[in-house]
Amino acid sequence: MKLMDNRGARIQHQSFSDLDKPLYTISVAAEILETHPRTLMLYEDARLIEPHRTSTNRRRYSQRDISKVQVIQTLTREKGVTLAGVRHILSLFEVMKKHRVEPPGELREIFDRYAALL
Repeated sequence: MKLMDNRGARIQHQSFSDLDKPLYTISVAAEILETHPRTLMLYEDARLIEPHRTSTNRRRYSQRDISKVQVIQTLTREKGVTLAGVRHILSLFEVMKKHRVEPPGELREIFDRYAALL
């Protein structure tokens, strides 16, 4: 996206794809995900997500972040995986997609959801 400043010069602004546009504050993201804002901070501390930061250092979550947290929630809540385990599984999913390796049957749906975000 390009805008003009008051002298008529073009200003280049960072543009985001629809999935990556930082839209949601931490409280709104937590409400969408039906979780506590502190949980999102824990996921960030565990290096599972990295929300965009505004110039005033406030977190802004994109739709991609929301979708990734939904994958994380499935692994932790339904599969009983720890956050450290989630980090390894997501890393393996990235390698599997890169090398076109099929996931185990019980992780197929989760893999497909995550692979669509990569």
